[in-house]
Amino acid sequence: MDTIRNMFEHLDWANRAILGALQNAEAGGKALSLFAHTLHSERVWLTRLQGKDSAGLPIWADRDLAFCAELLQRNAEGYAEFLADAPASDPQRIVAYSNSKGSPFETSVGDILTHVALHGQYHRGQINLCLRESGIEPVGVDYILFVR
Repeated sequence: MDTIRNMFEHLDWANRAILGALQNAEAGGKALSLFAHTLHSERVWLTRLQGKDSAGLPIWADRDLAFCAELLQRNAEGYAEFLADAPASDPQRIVAYSNSKGSPFETSVGDILTHVALHGQYHRGQINLCLRESGIEPVGVDYILFVR
């Protein structure tokens, strides 16, 4: 669990770095859409981890930077609370949920948390590419930069 907690501390740090870059550049378009998607996905998975129905939550929904900042904070607090609950965050615990198409699945908490962390890093890379293509310096969000 220490590794997973570190991954989520990195996730929060990297999300905040991306948010700052988007705010400084007053960026929108694809970069903002990808960031909103990343945050919405984090919320969907947290909802599933909590044993709640995620069917009404968006995965792709365009949002402004203020909304993203608020959702980022809510997600950070929600995951911190979840990870502090040892029985709930047991990596071996199986979570039953339905995906966005209504198909039922069962997945371990450890696999879901790993997915969330990797999914976000994938999209932060895409966001950095969008920034670079717009003439804006990408943000260093590599894990090694976080731990240094």
